[in-house]
Amino acid sequence: MTLYDAVADLPLEIDACSFEPHERETSSDFTRVTTEIVLRGGGETGRGEDVTYDADDQHGLADAEFDLTGSYTFDEFSEALADIDLFPVGPSRADFRHFRQWAFESAALDLALRQADTDLASLLDRTPEPVRFVVSMRLGDPPSAERVRQWLDIDPELGFKLDATAEWDDDFVAELASTDRIRIVDMKAEYGEAEVNQSPDSDLYRRVAEGLPNVVIEDAAYTDETADILDSVSERLSWDAPITGIESIESRPFEPKWMNIKPSRFGSVESLLDTLEYCDEHGIELYGGGQFELGVGRGQIQLVASLFYPNGPNDVAPRGYNDPKPSEGLQSSPLPAPTVDGFRWV
Repeated sequence: MTLYDAVADLPLEIDACSFEPHERETSSDFTRVTTEIVLRGGGETGRGEDVTYDADDQHGLADAEFDLTGSYTFDEFSEALADIDLFPVGPSRADFRHFRQWAFESAALDLALRQADTDLASLLDRTPEPVRFVVSMRLGDPPSAERVRQWLDIDPELGFKLDATAEWDDDFVAELASTDRIRIVDMKAEYGEAEVNQSPDSDLYRRVAEGLPNVVIEDAAYTDETADILDSVSERLSWDAPITGIESIESRPFEPKWMNIKPSRFGSVESLLDTLEYCDEHGIELYGGGQFELGVGRGQIQLVASLFYPNGPNDVAPRGYNDPKPSEGLQSSPLPAPTVDGFRWV
């Protein structure tokens, strides 16, 4: 029996669908807009979150109408959803289709679990565990470690996931290394048409690989120019943006030792659960990735981390760590083991 088999036959009754928008400034100098998908039926409410990055795509959802009413199994709902165009206009990026599909599927899973009077941990026979997390951020242009040091003044035990840029010179990498708190460096070279995408830079890769010898290196582009340096640190390479299912893992230049799991990239619950099983069978170390969730989605990615990779360098910190300015009083790592309600961390 697969993990997906445990949820596939859950009965699901949908009477209504509505949307709740959210908006918030972030530490990465952009205004984050997301939308909660709210499904109601059988006296219960299920929620998911659309983490599509384009604000216009999000605003277009407000006036959309989808006829999702009816009785299904969860698997039947997933199949029906795949036949619906969830973007009235667009999307502005192809991968946003997976993001929105996940929003509806996660809301439907939450609703089906509640209607069955159970929760995801119980159904999968897994025990929620405390979740270790890191703080994810960019370091500006020109880059500065000031924000890292501000957080360390507040909590010296924090770990960090940082977005590298070509402006990181040897001295700057050495400054970061001196903190001994950097866990992941993201090269952002696998983002295709996204604005954050960076061209492969063998000099930068070498500086990071040699200057930060213990960090996981995420989404570096494997090219003729970068192959030698990446081969030398293959045990530390991880992928995020290109990972959308098992086939995408198998298409990597070699079997990864590390993987960043962002549930929305998989689109379907089935693809996510199948991939988690594959990674377990192949001994791939996992950690969770965040996407500046503003609603229920943050708790959902924290819950998945709690059930499958609680001790990884998870980019699932509480929402306050994404605010523009560091502040005191936030939950330190690890997050306590959650109480699970449906498909939610409570």
